[in-house]
Amino acid sequence: MKGRAEQLLFELKSRGPQPAATLAAACAITPMGAHKQLQELAQQGLVQAQDEARGVGRPTRVWRLSEAGHARFPDRHADLTLALIRHTQELLGQEALDRLIAAREQACEAQYLARMAGKRSLLARAQALAAARTEEGYMARVEVQGRGMSQVLLLIEDHCPICAAARECQGFCRSELALFQRCLGPQVEVRRSEHLLADGRRCVYELVRRSDSPV
Repeated sequence: MKGRAEQLLFELKSRGPQPAATLAAACAITPMGAHKQLQELAQQGLVQAQDEARGVGRPTRVWRLSEAGHARFPDRHADLTLALIRHTQELLGQEALDRLIAAREQACEAQYLARMAGKRSLLARAQALAAARTEEGYMARVEVQGRGMSQVLLLIEDHCPICAAARECQGFCRSELALFQRCLGPQVEVRRSEHLLADGRRCVYELVRRSDSPV
């Protein structure tokens, strides 16, 4: 996709939802030209419009990227994330970045614990955790190795949707390891046995019982 259409998509991606007139000014084209191009993009399923009330008067039609439109920028999320991480470190310091990671960790913990509610065995809790992680794009699953007290569960994540951020800041990986440990409880030891950022093909976590507990 070239020219004006590409410009409009880039503006919506980088600056968020906007009226056609604002997009026209940003792309140095006429409002009529922007409207025509947006209609064509809408027919392709790349953008969508929504009328929003903005003060007195008629609602303003605001254009935004659709899911298909966002998918045209597979690397832009990573670029933006890296820029935000670097700017946070440069402008606010490492402590501020650590607080952001901690806030993300707390939000994830609440979500995972809700998914595990009512699950008594380690296997059931691990499977609930894997399901939640899969919904976030990690392609997670649980495998069982061994029997009885020597049994070990493997939480395997075949994909990392935040890989670029994790490479830039190892705090994300440390945070996830601690998060899994808290969610699965003190009777379980969580060990990372394979790490994508340490030349592994994926991330694998061993879930080992510290004392008698059902699996």
